[in-house]
Amino acid sequence: MRIAVVNNFFPPRVGGSSHLSEALAKGYAAAGHEVLVLTAAYADAPDEEERDGLRIVRLPAAMIPKSRLSVSFDIAFTMRTGAYRQVSKLLGGFGPDAIHQHGQFFDLTWLSGIWAKRHRVPALLSIHTRLENPAATYHGVFRSLDAVVVRPILKRYRPRLVVMDVQMQQYIVDRYTGAYTSLENIPVGVDTGWVVGGDGARVREKHDLGDAPLIVSLGHVIPLRDRLLLVQALPRVIDRHPHVRLLVVGSVYFDQFLELARELGVSHAVLAVGPVPKSEVPDYLAAADVETHDLQGYGLGTASLESMAAGVPMVVAVRPDNFPGVELRSGENVMLTPTGDAAALGATLADLLDDPQWRKRIGSAEQQLVRERFSMETVLRQHLDVLEDMVAQGR
Repeated sequence: MRIAVVNNFFPPRVGGSSHLSEALAKGYAAAGHEVLVLTAAYADAPDEEERDGLRIVRLPAAMIPKSRLSVSFDIAFTMRTGAYRQVSKLLGGFGPDAIHQHGQFFDLTWLSGIWAKRHRVPALLSIHTRLENPAATYHGVFRSLDAVVVRPILKRYRPRLVVMDVQMQQYIVDRYTGAYTSLENIPVGVDTGWVVGGDGARVREKHDLGDAPLIVSLGHVIPLRDRLLLVQALPRVIDRHPHVRLLVVGSVYFDQFLELARELGVSHAVLAVGPVPKSEVPDYLAAADVETHDLQGYGLGTASLESMAAGVPMVVAVRPDNFPGVELRSGENVMLTPTGDAAALGATLADLLDDPQWRKRIGSAEQQLVRERFSMETVLRQHLDVLEDMVAQGR
């Protein structure tokens, strides 16, 4: 097959959607398929390159200002005079059998979707992010954007949608009914090998942590993962583990958790280290006694699964049936905590820090679960099965 992979986010831009789309694109190429990647220009990345069996084209883009409305992300849009013409020329020259899009609110998704409709090419769309915001005003704006912009565009070409968890399925049914042909349950996939074998001593030395109990929190700090509950839980953890440290690893787009830490008198225990190279992430996971960041009931993302693959006990605020067909058992293959309950979170973190053997058992069970159900090999095969079926039906 000739597969066009479309995502405004693509390495070197970091993020779960970016890395997953790259991993799938590489997997398609390794399986013998021809792959064209269309993405937005980012930093100093070349306008066009060929690597790992991929032809990657980065279209000129403008960054929208960071704001609460953009969930404080640096988002690049390619929409400008002539953008559709350029997308059409690239896709027309490549002649894809199928298009795999990532992100329902990106302009490259819209442009490639319109092209797919006009040329009768099947499109598969992975929705990684729900247009939601904790602030009621912004939440209303997002609902309007979904109703007035996103749904009408999707309805024009009606892609198949990849559903990654039960909350995303509820969101899709609520926001986009009638704008897609079918739903495909495929969880997010992770490379289970690269996170293993890090040097935890290097991180502990770098940040002068000694042998202090360590909670690591991976990923960008945004309103949907604001770390506020985690900071609220810290006083309870400190009562039982006075030397505990919390390392927040990722770009801080939303810094209220740091102000809250000052108000609660726990700033000494909190260190925001900022973004780190991907090559250093295994070191932070190796140093961690516990990892936690998915605490607002918005699902369990790539960074959480990668932490589980590294064998680090995870504390998450999700439903036991978060992934269709996968059972999350609290205390066995993950630690579940109620959404919004700082006391429960603090007690859970302290209990885990109390018991190294329990942490080891949970970490081993997490590794087994991720390898069996969320490995990139498993998820890649599921995507290819769907794409092959779409192409066969189109023919």
